[in-house]
Amino acid sequence: MEAKDKILVALDIGTTKVCVIAGRKDEHGKLEVLGFGKVDSLGVLRGVVSNIEKTVKGVTDAVASAERGLEEEIEAVHVGIAGQHIKSLQHRGILTRDNGEEEIGREDILKLKNDMHKLVLPPGDKILHVFPQEFTVDAEQGISDPVGMSGVRLEANFHIITGQITASKNIDRCVEKAGLEVSSLTLEPIASAEAILSEEEKEAGVALVDIGGGTTDLAIFQDGIIRHTAVIPFGGNVVTKDIKEGCNIMLPKAEKLKRRFGSAMPEEVYDNRIITIPGLKGHDPKEISEKNLARIIQARVEEVFDHVFWEIKRSGYERKLVGGIVLTGGGAMLKDIDKLVARHTGLSTRVGMPVEKLAHGYHEEIASPVYSTAIGLLLRAFDESEEGAEGSTKSSSKKKQATKWYDNLFKKTKEWFEAEPDSEF
Repeated sequence: MEAKDKILVALDIGTTKVCVIAGRKDEHGKLEVLGFGKVDSLGVLRGVVSNIEKTVKGVTDAVASAERGLEEEIEAVHVGIAGQHIKSLQHRGILTRDNGEEEIGREDILKLKNDMHKLVLPPGDKILHVFPQEFTVDAEQGISDPVGMSGVRLEANFHIITGQITASKNIDRCVEKAGLEVSSLTLEPIASAEAILSEEEKEAGVALVDIGGGTTDLAIFQDGIIRHTAVIPFGGNVVTKDIKEGCNIMLPKAEKLKRRFGSAMPEEVYDNRIITIPGLKGHDPKEISEKNLARIIQARVEEVFDHVFWEIKRSGYERKLVGGIVLTGGGAMLKDIDKLVARHTGLSTRVGMPVEKLAHGYHEEIASPVYSTAIGLLLRAFDESEEGAEGSTKSSSKKKQATKWYDNLFKKTKEWFEAEPDSEF
């Protein structure tokens, strides 16, 4: 199968939904979605699997829905991971090279990265990602890519993301029980950034905020490099619970109320209609004005973004975010949330839709922030498979060159020994 015909599959196991997207790259390098499926998630709590059986059923149903658009069965998936257990840290690595005249190669950077995996972590934690930041070559600082340079001492700052072993094992177990194989595991905000952010935004400085049902994920980029990541254990569900308690209604009705009539800005509600909610059997219906509903939503959204802004301040990039804040995830669909966040944080804010890297003709449903993580997982999977293919091509060409050089030497030596003696001697 040619690279452009290769079909890959992404699986996003969230607190409120499980979604699967299968696709391939077209001749223009755009993502062509061939099949997708989304079902309610019942076995996940704050981004972490809490019920294996219910999660397996969700994965199986979403995969079956996605397979309808494919001519083949899904066997392997690229999965996202999130949850309160996710932590990030900065570490510096040093590599002393034997020969300073030789060019620094990819293998030197890989060696530095592999050294980071030897770090001693708290019991039960494992490294999920290691991202190199700036490099230093023989005291020359601020180098983004040292490949091709000469030097003895190679140093680098790394952004390291860790998570609980049990959380990733539970994801593996769910996927395996659904009859699938885990091809890769990626932190969800990093995947969402792949689908939503432009290279210019990453260069200028931007904070991606992915508002899910159970968690709000943050990823900060500057100079094209990921600088800070955090997972905040609140999401859209806390807003729904507040509506449930404020209106004294059942949770499913509170969720419908939020989606259909909810707004994050009471000032933007002009009509102030009275919404009538049917009561339980034999009970009177409840009534709430749109403005009061918006006030309940506003209070909780501001609280969530207090935590987000605290993380942005903690990262030290508060004044360097030229690109401001980009919102995505299901929570970003709340009416006027971008206006509230801009006012509350003082940073320019927009809602990101995952359509820029999709090929024409995509289904209207996937042009939603809900699918940002799944589309990002798919894009990352293609990037990694292309890098892997390029690496194997380079290594095979190196082997060919080495064999050619050896054959030439052997041939010349043979010719020298077999040559007839010169007539003058």
